[in-house]
Amino acid sequence: MPEELNEKIKLAVEILAKAKNAVVFTGAGISAESGIPTFRGEDGLWKKYDPEEVASIHGFRRNPRAFWEFSFELMKKTSAEPNPAHYAIAELEKMGIVKAVITQNIDMLHQKAGSKKVYELHGSTEKLDCLDCGKEYDREDFIDFLQKMEPPQCKFCGSMLVKPRVVLFGEPLPTKVLYGAIEESRRADAFIVVGSSLVVYPAAELPYIAKSNGAKMIMVNYEPTVADHIFDVVIYGKAGQILPRIVEEVKRIKRFS
Repeated sequence: MPEELNEKIKLAVEILAKAKNAVVFTGAGISAESGIPTFRGEDGLWKKYDPEEVASIHGFRRNPRAFWEFSFELMKKTSAEPNPAHYAIAELEKMGIVKAVITQNIDMLHQKAGSKKVYELHGSTEKLDCLDCGKEYDREDFIDFLQKMEPPQCKFCGSMLVKPRVVLFGEPLPTKVLYGAIEESRRADAFIVVGSSLVVYPAAELPYIAKSNGAKMIMVNYEPTVADHIFDVVIYGKAGQILPRIVEEVKRIKRFS
C-alpha cells in the first residue's frame, strides 16, 4: 500500500509541476483535520441534527434560536486553526501554481493559512444581515453576543432575524462568487479536489466543468466519492499528511528544473 501511495503522489506531483493555472476545490473534509466536524459521513452532524431545523432558511425564519444554538455548539467543540493541508495549498499559491481556491467551507481557514484568492461558495461568518430591515453588520459588531453565546439582535430594528452571511439550505449561492468559481474552473489546467464528497450541487458541478475543459484532475479525500471516475489521480488518506508531501516534491522539482 505505501508503494501504491508513493506512485500516486508521484503522479500528482508531475501534474502540478507542469501546471500554470491550478485550482483547488475544498470541502468539509479538509477542515475536519482542524477539529471541525463534517456534515455527512459516519459521524456527520446531520446524524445528530435535523438540517431543515438548524440549517435551512425556512427553519431560520421560524426559529433563529435553533440555528444559533447549533452554531454555538460547534463553537464550543473547536477553536479551529489551519492544518498542514491549508498551509500546503497556500504554499502552492505562493509558488504561482495555484491561482484560486474554491471552498464549500465557511471557516475562513484558507485565508488564515495565507491563501489570497478564495471563492467562498457558501459564504462566511464575517458579515451578518438583518433579514427584517436589511441592516448589514461586521462580525465584530456582535462580538459581545457571540462571546456570551447569545443570539444577536438587530441594533437598528430589534429583530432576532440576524443571520450570518452563510448559505443555508433553500438559499441560492452568491451569484458573483459562483460565476467566478465557474470561470476559474474553466481556465484550470489542473484541478485538485480536497475533502469533498461532491454531492452538493451546484458546487459539485465544478470538477466536471474543469474536466470538460481539459484540466488534469487530482482527488485527495478520506473515502471514495461518486465522482472518482473523472479523476486522473485519486489518493485516499488525510490531506494534512498527503498535501505537504506533494508540495515538498513539487518544490524539489522546481529547484532543479
